[in-house]
Amino acid sequence: MEQYSRVIALWQSYKIASAADLEKHLDSFRILFAFHSGKIENEEITYHDTREIFENGRVVSYTGTPRALFEQQNQKLCYEVLKAKIVNKETLSIELVKEIHRVLTGGTYDERRYIENQERPGKFKKHDYVTGLHEVGSAAKDVENDLTDLIAEVNAYEGKDVLKAAGYFHAKFEYIHPFADGNGRVGRTLMNYYLMIHNHPPLIVYDEDKRMYFECLRKYDETEELDSLYEFLKYESEKTWGKALALADGNRLERKDLSDFIQDM
Repeated sequence: MEQYSRVIALWQSYKIASAADLEKHLDSFRILFAFHSGKIENEEITYHDTREIFENGRVVSYTGTPRALFEQQNQKLCYEVLKAKIVNKETLSIELVKEIHRVLTGGTYDERRYIENQERPGKFKKHDYVTGLHEVGSAAKDVENDLTDLIAEVNAYEGKDVLKAAGYFHAKFEYIHPFADGNGRVGRTLMNYYLMIHNHPPLIVYDEDKRMYFECLRKYDETEELDSLYEFLKYESEKTWGKALALADGNRLERKDLSDFIQDM
């Protein structure tokens, strides 16, 4: 069995039927996901601060900008909002997309977007934005129709290749670029939401892999080629759940002992 199939089997073996089950198996994941997803677009975010927010609801001796704290507190709040919806397998909808955006971007819009452009968390963009090398993105007037069509398309999919459908949804969501800000964080959250309501493991796009991630999205934007992103997401899934899979297999994670550091033993 290939590694990704084993990761799916591990997740499905958890038989998640309640919010408590979800919390048990996503305890460490939710912190790592919030850290890496935030770090991709905000260099000020640290793992220590993210963990403090999730575990203690506060940070100590913080010297960065308020936006970084808002973003990570919002990640925590978003998980709380979504966990019952995940267990109940509520399908994707325009209302859900807006709710996730409202929660994730609350308090983070800059002055230009909020005051000059009159844009708000939970509302689609009112202006067109340059979103990549070739200025992809739906026109503001087309966003709701384009996103409605995309959601209907993936909700109707009943095949077995859930990860490819999730990757397609993520790539096209980022291409549409429905909001003035926060599209990456919202898109990665929605992708994991789609995976989990279809009984597939969520994944982390690691900050150290973001160059490859952006390249895969750019390939889709330019050529509508999805294989690169699909293989990348499989790789990140295997990376996300590799240690859990090893432990489930009964493999002890090897660590160096004293003799590895002291040569005269």
